[in-house]
Amino acid sequence: MGELDGEALVRRKILRMNGIKSRHYALDRAQNPTHDAYEMAALAAAHCLDHKPGTFTYLSAGSTNTPLVGPGLSSILHARLARQGIIARPVEINSNSGICTSGAQALVNAARAIASGDHQEALCIGVEQPSVFLKSSFIRPPDDRALYLDKETSSKWFMSVFLRSMLSDGAGAVSLRNQPATDRISYRLNWTYSRSFAHETPLCMSLESRSLLLSQDVAILAKYMRPSVEQLVRGALAQHGESLAEYQCVLPHLSSYFFKAYLLDILTKMGGGPAIPYWTNLESAGNAGSASIFIILDEFTRKHTPAQATR
Repeated sequence: MGELDGEALVRRKILRMNGIKSRHYALDRAQNPTHDAYEMAALAAAHCLDHKPGTFTYLSAGSTNTPLVGPGLSSILHARLARQGIIARPVEINSNSGICTSGAQALVNAARAIASGDHQEALCIGVEQPSVFLKSSFIRPPDDRALYLDKETSSKWFMSVFLRSMLSDGAGAVSLRNQPATDRISYRLNWTYSRSFAHETPLCMSLESRSLLLSQDVAILAKYMRPSVEQLVRGALAQHGESLAEYQCVLPHLSSYFFKAYLLDILTKMGGGPAIPYWTNLESAGNAGSASIFIILDEFTRKHTPAQATR
């Protein structure tokens, strides 16, 4: 990823803040991409399907940023998967944009497509390639450090360095079906729940389309994340008649360990007792945005499922 002028002076502090020890990039040592986002997504899809032709009829994908503004991510993935022999027929497609939520929304839409009865099987993909606009040969963050000597984290330059130390390239895929698989472990998807709180909270992250400058405002997260997450979880559990205390483990999309205290507070407060156990591979995988939940679920399954149950 290279190094920005003055970055080394604050990197140690940032790494201590976010708790991520390793990240992953589809770049060579000269900062040239080894794959584009579409290739990474297609590889994840092929791996998910064991490199065999898929029988899905609904293709849903999400990403923060892709090389082309249009056509949509799923449209291009349909073509890429056809070249690999994964799919050779018309399918319904769904492309989702946003920041980290785009992958989760792709999953929500795929689940609804199956629940409606319109489809029996769907392929859902999340992919991110932030290295393209965060590498040192591309990024040009505004140097406003002198304006925030007493409040460093309010600096856009500081947050650019923070994001460079946090985000990973990655892709993940999941196959959704109306019946469990017979040759491997399957998770049952009981329900989905998705809500936006943009009517009462300002934007905490943005990616400018022309400059591709990614920015984050931690102050907004500090103020709004806890009440918004509490409202989201309470609404989801109430709608489905459940209690967080019934859960054995939670797999959260935790963007940085900087926010770990918020997570533990919610898991304790809403669980009605000791904090509900959680599991994440953030430390070793980094934050892969919209692909994170699929990457987390894949590693969790492989580490916590008996070998004979995976095949």
